[in-house]
Amino acid sequence: MSDPAGLVLSVRGEARRMVAPDYAEVALTIAASRGSKAEAARAAAAGLDALTAGLAALGGVALDAATGSGPLTWSAQSMMTYAERAHDLDTGKYQPTGQLAAEVAVVVAVRDFDLLDALAAVLAAGEAIAVQGVSWHVDWDNPAWPLVRADAVQAAIRKGRDYAAALGGTLRSVEHIADAGLLGGGGNSQVGFTGGRVLARAASLGAGEPDAPSLDPVPQELAAVIEARLTADGVSLTMR
Repeated sequence: MSDPAGLVLSVRGEARRMVAPDYAEVALTIAASRGSKAEAARAAAAGLDALTAGLAALGGVALDAATGSGPLTWSAQSMMTYAERAHDLDTGKYQPTGQLAAEVAVVVAVRDFDLLDALAAVLAAGEAIAVQGVSWHVDWDNPAWPLVRADAVQAAIRKGRDYAAALGGTLRSVEHIADAGLLGGGGNSQVGFTGGRVLARAASLGAGEPDAPSLDPVPQELAAVIEARLTADGVSLTMR
């Protein structure tokens, strides 16, 4: 038995590509403890000034709407103050030291990877700097995106050909292509990218720190998922 109107096939196509990252973000904190909240805040602010001076020497600028795609930018996210506590070996608990601490959260973004070694040196020079983690990212307009999306379309067509051939027919046409979930399948839309992320406990980038995060670029995986509706001719359910 065959269907002269053709058989409609609904398939999903997936593709992945590894690409070099476009930029890195270094999340760090600058902390200082003093006898009063005001003194701690001034010390943390001085540490931030020293950091930004070092970044400026590398051509770094503060992040704003005009500098977002610059080779090296920084942004101070927030400052918090709290009562400092230290581990008491006798009680096993963290007890107040009587000092007040101030902590500034900063994100440094670097697009010129030739600056990575110099950036590591600037961060290592700051005694109050604790690097929380390094993440690597791919821009939304990276040239690899059209390629991985095209790969996903071709994967869907190959799957459709396989289904049609299994029923003794051939693929005739592509009726509809959409991002995953837009054809009413209810599946997860997974068009996006995932990438390596290097995290570390609060630690300086100085020599001898075993848990300092690496500033070596980590390749990123782009993953595209599409759904397609195809038609096939010559499909037969007759047993052969």
